Amino acid sequence: MIMNVENTLGVVVRVREFDPSKDGLSVEQVESRCEVGPSGKLCLFTDLLGDPICRVRHSPAFLMLVAEIGDEIVGMIRGCIKTVTCGKKLSRNGKNNNKPLPVYTKLAYILGLRVSPSHRRMGIGLRLVKRLEEWFRESGAEYSYIATENDNDASVKLFTDKCGYSKFRTPSILVNPVYAHRVTVPKHVTIIQVGASDAELLYRRKFSTTEFFPRDIDSVLKNKLSLGTFLAVPRGSYSPESWPGSDAFLSNPPESWAVMSVWNCKEVFKLEVRGASRVRRTLARTTRIVDRVLPWLKIPSIPELFRPFGLHFIYGLGGEGPRAVKLVKALCGYAHNLAKESGCGVVATEVSSGDPLKLGIPHWKVLSCAEDLWCIKRLGEDYSDGSVGDWTKSPPGLSIFVDPREF
Repeated sequence: MIMNVENTLGVVVRVREFDPSKDGLSVEQVESRCEVGPSGKLCLFTDLLGDPICRVRHSPAFLMLVAEIGDEIVGMIRGCIKTVTCGKKLSRNGKNNNKPLPVYTKLAYILGLRVSPSHRRMGIGLRLVKRLEEWFRESGAEYSYIATENDNDASVKLFTDKCGYSKFRTPSILVNPVYAHRVTVPKHVTIIQVGASDAELLYRRKFSTTEFFPRDIDSVLKNKLSLGTFLAVPRGSYSPESWPGSDAFLSNPPESWAVMSVWNCKEVFKLEVRGASRVRRTLARTTRIVDRVLPWLKIPSIPELFRPFGLHFIYGLGGEGPRAVKLVKALCGYAHNLAKESGCGVVATEVSSGDPLKLGIPHWKVLSCAEDLWCIKRLGEDYSDGSVGDWTKSPPGLSIFVDPREF
């Protein structure tokens, strides 16, 4: 996969597939040159732990491209493809009459677009996107989407003005620090860890019509980075010892319940906050010391975010019933304690901005992103079920399923 193109400045740019045997160091250098934050402001930096394709390698199909001028790598892009839910339709089967069924489509995802600062405004980013989209089409993808910050004007303009993408969804990234003390899970709530097969059955029965639900949810749940699926129920309804399995549970569920799964991003990448003043660092250190010495006070201390730290990601968050929000909060407390045991700095999740369960997710606004921006583009016309039409024009639902492999 090689393409030579000549840009308007008469410079020959070659786009080819990333070669891990020889490109690792050059790619790392471009990444470091791109991660230069504005002076005097807090910035978040990412360490991919020496694996440039770590954020796509767990997807069913993936590709990384690099752009070269001569022998110098000046840009890169990653992409992956999977099958997800894009809508729903009513069953025509007599046994499942009027039961909504998922409509699937083949969806591509673009991430990790980087162009060296000294080679910007030369059309390199656009060429990388176009070549990756060619691979998407060759692989049968009908849609492509990207996620970016709402205020990243350069990225938004590239994709919406030059690449034909349209603004699609605005989910919220919610981040909570991991304190030095454990969070108390209410005694009236029972947390049950369910096996991967039970989790798959539960997710397919209850959430398969949720937008972006991955058809290969079994691969996600069985991945070594998935730390487990956890169910919260009112105490007395079910217990770990008497767990009957998801089939029996769904046949006779309690009035309220909630579920989540946890993904270990710590083994994929590390984050680091840079640009903090000495005063901020001292304040953060002081809160941690007090929290360690006096844990019973439950002081919300600031973790060590100014050195590389890991995170756990909560995915597949859902529930039903009048107490579902409170049960979600209990699950988040359990996830906090799990992250504390693993030495993580934060716990994060991403949900639809209108998801009613959002009210039960503890988070710090200063660490969170109220509106992430997803942009989408239709690549083809002949893959998904015609009952959905053009997914890019569909209104948002209450919930979305955020695949942890791509967070």
